[in-house]
Amino acid sequence: MLAQAGIKVSRKRVARLMREACLRARAATLYHANPGTHAFFGNIPNRIRKLKLSAPDQLWVGDITYLRVGRSWRYLAAVMDRYSRRIVGWCLGPRKDAKLTLCALNRAVIRRRPDEGLIFHSDRGIEYAAFDYRTRLAALGIVQSMNRPGKPTDNAHMESCFHSFKSDVIHGQRFRGEEQLRTTIRSYVCYYNGIRAHSALEYRSPINFERMRAY
Repeated sequence: MLAQAGIKVSRKRVARLMREACLRARAATLYHANPGTHAFFGNIPNRIRKLKLSAPDQLWVGDITYLRVGRSWRYLAAVMDRYSRRIVGWCLGPRKDAKLTLCALNRAVIRRRPDEGLIFHSDRGIEYAAFDYRTRLAALGIVQSMNRPGKPTDNAHMESCFHSFKSDVIHGQRFRGEEQLRTTIRSYVCYYNGIRAHSALEYRSPINFERMRAY
């Protein structure tokens, strides 16, 4: 970001200046639920191993994370285009269920209108393996993929996004109500998609990366 702004500075100098100013990078520990493994998960394989992407809307990934509001929890389901790391749909709700994940999926579909054959990948949570969710994917011509048993790193891109989100704007904050949290999420998604530089995208934002590769 500094280089793009025309400021010449090395990584070591930034680290030294941070030490002198007593600045530390913010980090958050994600809560990982363990809903268990069910027999019917076995017929949904991991289809993304060694998959090479060349354009947007070839592979979407989804996940859910926990966010505290006052003394209660809210659940955020998000869908990312893995080619550009762009968040294409999200939904916030009081319950962690298939209705929540369907909401995020439907918003992504309305926004992007992908062709049939798109792969959607997630962990093995019941929110993604529910009959209603699988039926919706099939109706849209979307091919479902899931993590291998005991391999949460198969969905590392979505996990990394949630970690960045919590480190950047959630960690250390207290939200009095759901609307305040919703506003924060909406603002962060705009920042994440349009401004935040990603090293894997040649230090471009997801939107800029998609535009660059479109030409």
